[in-house]
Amino acid sequence: MVQVLSARLMAIADALPLRPGMRVLEIGCGTGALAREMARRIGDGHVLGIDRSDKAIAMARHLCAAEIEAGLLSLRQAEAESFALEPREAPYHIAVAIRVGALDGRHPEAGKRAMRCIATALAPHGRLFIDGGDPLRAISPAAEE
Repeated sequence: MVQVLSARLMAIADALPLRPGMRVLEIGCGTGALAREMARRIGDGHVLGIDRSDKAIAMARHLCAAEIEAGLLSLRQAEAESFALEPREAPYHIAVAIRVGALDGRHPEAGKRAMRCIATALAPHGRLFIDGGDPLRAISPAAEE
């Protein structure tokens, strides 16, 4: 089954500063549509998609099988507010979160915890892109703590 990217997600992908070799963390990846597009755009880089829903991750594993097998994309069931890099996992250049409750103001305490986790998962000068701009807003998670 081919997953078509919506016009909204395509605009988000177009707005991201993606380049070959990047490491990208997508928070709230759902079924992986944006993660697949980002993996396609960064060539030999890597996208990690996380989502709190085990059902979404299961579906994403199915839909992103080719990218996973090629080593371009990986998935993990995790919450933004408790995410941590695994041992020897390299940090990410950017993080992307679209419609994530912990980061859109709906859950302020979870948002504070998420920002700390994201800050430690990003490389120095790494940025987090969230919806709320045109179409995105870039923030430095370390500065938000």
